[in-house]
Amino acid sequence: MLDPVTAELVELALREDLAGYGDITSMWTVDAEAEARAWIVAREDAVVSGLALAAAVMNRVDAEAEFESLEAEGAELTAGGVLAEISGRARSLLMAERTMLNFLRHLCGVATQARRFARAVQGTEALVVDTRKTSPGLRVWEKKAVRDGGCGNHRFGLFDMVLIKDNHATAGGGIGATVRRAKALAPFSMKVEAEVQDEVGLREAIAAGADIVMLDNMSVEEMTRCVGIARELERRVLLEASGRIDLKSVGAVARTGVDLISASALTTGAPPVDLGLDFVGKHEEGPCC
Repeated sequence: MLDPVTAELVELALREDLAGYGDITSMWTVDAEAEARAWIVAREDAVVSGLALAAAVMNRVDAEAEFESLEAEGAELTAGGVLAEISGRARSLLMAERTMLNFLRHLCGVATQARRFARAVQGTEALVVDTRKTSPGLRVWEKKAVRDGGCGNHRFGLFDMVLIKDNHATAGGGIGATVRRAKALAPFSMKVEAEVQDEVGLREAIAAGADIVMLDNMSVEEMTRCVGIARELERRVLLEASGRIDLKSVGAVARTGVDLISASALTTGAPPVDLGLDFVGKHEEGPCC
């Protein structure tokens, strides 16, 4: 049973491609009774994510088609590896092909990007996490792909955590005032985070009781200094680095001693993985286990 958001996402994606008319090329060239078997194949090295969404697309096009995942989510594949095998009516497979691959290429791309970031901070205590900079309608799946790649999730939306940014502080009377107000209203189990740009903001946020302090757009040198100050003031406060962090800089940022590194590049900077759907012979053997 699909959750309502995913069901709507699949429906919208197929409607965009079929527009109520269907796949006219397949209808005019392939017999309605023709059966086919196909593999989803990686054309380059990749980390797997999104197979359940691809299966949902296939099921929506043709509930009688069989979709078998051949790799676990988070598995690493080399070029030529097979992610899934699909069998059923040839027209159905052709109709679902591009929508399945569009979702899979992107989600495998996010997972592959996350694996790169996770490896870049190995040997440190820092965890790279995502942001809310996600594709509309795909947040659940992109955040899952981030986890499949070995990184972590930040808040899901505006409803599950307090994150006081510069505009909140400006509109609400400053960092200290907004943190204190949020702490007074939030349930005890909800974290309150404040974004700061300098030492003054850091001291103000910690004094007001922030659970997490985001060190935003600081140089590595300034961040290292602020981490030291924060550890002296309140060792329990979590420290998050943020601001234009990429694969080239994330290792140095991790070595400053921060606990978390939020990077929008996990989702917005993830190149799609090259995947293809290849029809195979009826008796052709599948990939070796």
